[in-house]
Amino acid sequence: MSYSVKHWEISNNTLYRKFIFKDFNDAFNFIKKVAIIAEKQNHHPNWKNNYNVVEINLITHELNKITNKDLLLAKSINKII
Repeated sequence: MSYSVKHWEISNNTLYRKFIFKDFNDAFNFIKKVAIIAEKQNHHPNWKNNYNVVEINLITHELNKITNKDLLLAKSINKII
């Protein structure tokens, strides 16, 4: 299966993207938006936040691989930045 979502890369068998914001507040607001989308899609990311940097890894945990769920969430996240 080919995984192609603009600005995302495959890293450690997950879809990965690093986001850099102006400050912590912008990063946190982004995280809140992603959380709402993830909850609606019932598909939750692994993420890390350090001040103005948010790193997201997407993988379908129950299958331990990238699936269409991950691609859909990545595309949805792209729409909010």
